[in-house]
Amino acid sequence: MNLEDADRVVEDAAHVVEFQLGDEVCAIDIGAVDSIVESKQITRVPRAPDAVEGVMDLRGETTAIVDPRQFLAIEGDVASDNILVLDRADDKQKIGLRVAEVTEVSGYAEHQIDRGDRLERIGTAAIESELVRGVIRKGATPPGEEDAEEDAVELVLWLDIDELIGAVSAAENGDNQV
Repeated sequence: MNLEDADRVVEDAAHVVEFQLGDEVCAIDIGAVDSIVESKQITRVPRAPDAVEGVMDLRGETTAIVDPRQFLAIEGDVASDNILVLDRADDKQKIGLRVAEVTEVSGYAEHQIDRGDRLERIGTAAIESELVRGVIRKGATPPGEEDAEEDAVELVLWLDIDELIGAVSAAENGDNQV
């Protein structure tokens, strides 16, 4: 690989934080994450949508804690104290996602990511509701190289955090209407 090819791989790569969410491995852009914290006392908010567990005080700021499994149709337990605190300039308050376990921070080349039309063959509620930016194929080899064993490729749902938070906001507005 020459220097020009190396620059293209870095430019095309997705840089993500990976985490366990129920029975699935998911990821969000690393730039969307402010910090990873343990949850403290969470106060339930009346008439909040089911996905909003409540709020907690995080370094003097009120932070809404969201369980994204409802919008992604992901099964499995999320019994955990791990919160991914988001860093989004447009948010009026901090938002934290409850995740089972943060597993790693990774970068992926373009050939490892299925997007757009390539997602049509994968039928999940998250993809159909456009909450997924793509599916990352961990362990996939570049085109032209020897194919990895099918068992060696792990699929990771690369979430579109803006769409996910939009879905939470829409649910909240719908639940609060009289």
